[in-house]
Amino acid sequence: MPRQLSPKKNYFAPSFKQLTKLLSGILPNIPHLNSRGNRPLQMTFEDQLNALIFFHLEEHTSARHLVQILQEDDFARNNIAPEGGISRSSFSEAINERGLEQFLAVFQQLQKQACSLLPKKYSQLGELVSIDGSLIDSVLSMAWADYRKNSKKARLHLGFNINQGIPQKLFLTDGKADERPFVHNILEPGQTGIMDRGYQHHQNFDQLQEEIKHFVCRIKGNTHKTCLKKYDIDPDSIVFYDAKVLLGKEGQKQTKNPLRLVGYTVEGTKYWVATDRFDLSADDIALIYKLRWEIEKFFGWWKRHLRVYHLIARSKHGLMVQILSGLITYLLLAIYCHEQHGEPVSIKRVRELRIKIQNETRELDNVPPDPGDLNSQNFKNLHASP
Repeated sequence: MPRQLSPKKNYFAPSFKQLTKLLSGILPNIPHLNSRGNRPLQMTFEDQLNALIFFHLEEHTSARHLVQILQEDDFARNNIAPEGGISRSSFSEAINERGLEQFLAVFQQLQKQACSLLPKKYSQLGELVSIDGSLIDSVLSMAWADYRKNSKKARLHLGFNINQGIPQKLFLTDGKADERPFVHNILEPGQTGIMDRGYQHHQNFDQLQEEIKHFVCRIKGNTHKTCLKKYDIDPDSIVFYDAKVLLGKEGQKQTKNPLRLVGYTVEGTKYWVATDRFDLSADDIALIYKLRWEIEKFFGWWKRHLRVYHLIARSKHGLMVQILSGLITYLLLAIYCHEQHGEPVSIKRVRELRIKIQNETRELDNVPPDPGDLNSQNFKNLHASP
């Protein structure tokens, strides 16, 4: 039986409620977060989730900053913070030790809903997933985030759904971890992974074909190739090479399965792209690789405008919670911008949303509901769970 969620203390600004409306259908069906002792949780999972969405949406820069806002800002204190408030130590314990299973479940369910709601681009090219890693600057006390001597970094391995412009799967490791093995975990059968030269690995190319997982991967220009069959080239195309090949020298990590190699030139730079997609034109393959940059743009926008890499946790558990909450916030924004404006996420629309929430909060504070008015009572409980 779905668990009942506790109603919010006052009322949310309508725009914040609109942003988070899908969560009301997700939260009752995720694993319940239980207290480890006899005392009730000071910060429930719903409180924790709302606090971190608020953190990313409002561009707070640290846990200290967020906790101060939860204590001093009227809207945050009455609608985001737990009943009775939250101390910095209790907030740190909640982030670093609890809620990971729940955050992952929310992300997975919300990602599925986003896939069903958002329009698809490039459907003629199949399901495209750009794969890349992103380093996260850490502090020396984060011993698990091994990178170099006197330097700590974590690495986020992410699959980004190009067709709908949303994150798909993620993994978190220390900064030294090899990125290539995560391709198999990120891709689903039938999807096409788009990767840069760092992911070139001939054995992985063979394995992906056996798993019926496709790839479009840039390779090093000096890679040895054995041509099995050449394909015709359009003289007006940027493509100068298109053939079925084996990569690598015989007996030296050569691919077992033939693949396709497309060479093309853009602004004087030669690109060599290996793929198993024989069903598309060479120009389509060049376009697909160009779309890889969508994940780079996502990383840059996400880090800059949602403050995702401003550390509020030191443990691997806590950093994963922080990253998942940032991805959840982005998914909510993607759905909100599509439904409200028919557009992808943009900082313009996010700023508009922030200003609307602030203005609505001031209006609600200045005009308290009439306790005898049924409509006002309903309005007061806008964000209460049914």
